[in-house]
Amino acid sequence: MKIIIVDSSLGGSKTIALKGWLKLGLGLCLLGLPVLIGYGAYLVAEARAGKAARDVTTTEEWNEALQANEAAVVKAKQEAASRLEALTIRLANLQARLVRLDALGEKLSTVTGLSKDEFDFSADPATGGPEILQNSAALQVPDFIAELNKLTQQIDARQQQLEALNAVMTERQSLAEFDVSGWPIKEGYISSGFGTRLDPISGKKTSHDGIDFNTRTVGHDVFAVAAGVVSYVGWDNGYGNTVKIDHGNGYETLYAHDKKILVKEGDVVKKGQVIALSGTTGRTTGPHVHFEVHKNGRVVDPASYIKSTIR
Repeated sequence: MKIIIVDSSLGGSKTIALKGWLKLGLGLCLLGLPVLIGYGAYLVAEARAGKAARDVTTTEEWNEALQANEAAVVKAKQEAASRLEALTIRLANLQARLVRLDALGEKLSTVTGLSKDEFDFSADPATGGPEILQNSAALQVPDFIAELNKLTQQIDARQQQLEALNAVMTERQSLAEFDVSGWPIKEGYISSGFGTRLDPISGKKTSHDGIDFNTRTVGHDVFAVAAGVVSYVGWDNGYGNTVKIDHGNGYETLYAHDKKILVKEGDVVKKGQVIALSGTTGRTTGPHVHFEVHKNGRVVDPASYIKSTIR
């Protein structure tokens, strides 16, 4: 093998003859160069492909992480919404209980006769005082829930106490309704007592089975001194227009000389209800109400019953 080297500056050429190992080595170099170039290109392409694959893998990992974060955010929002809904329901229940407690308090105020100026359940209680901070940190969610639970327990306890008190007061009020007490009129005075007396018409010594309440004029309201059922309405000789009321437990009251009767037999009347108008019917010397108390069928002195309640 010969290699000719041409030198353009000298205007000549030089021939080199290659023999033996030199010829073989040069041939190998000429043949191996394309192989090396091709292998290098393969390595570069493989490196780029690997980088592209790694880029794809990294992008997929980022996408997966992003989706996981989005799922976590959605779950957190759902949990927060669920807790908020639960707190809202609890708050609504507490408000409903407070409304019931206010209604029960109003009822107890009416039963006990408390003035609204003294205790008004519709107004917020007045509070105040110096601000002494125990902890400058804001109330956290667990603390809020704990306070809500504590308030729930307090409301439950107050409701039980008020309901028990209401039951007692209702029972007492019911008993008081049937308790024979007080005057059958609002204005007037006692003109004749119970027992032996001189008859105002005949002047003879007679027995008077009740108490006379002078009303000065006719037409004054006559009140039932206790709740009960009207057992008799009609005319009774000497008594004139008469009303009798059965109060149970063996008690019955009588209201005589009425100008007009406002109830009928079988009516259920309340304590303090107007049952008649005072008059002069029957055997009388003037307008008044003759009032009697009967216990187990016997006439008893009404004095102790009319004194048990202050007019």
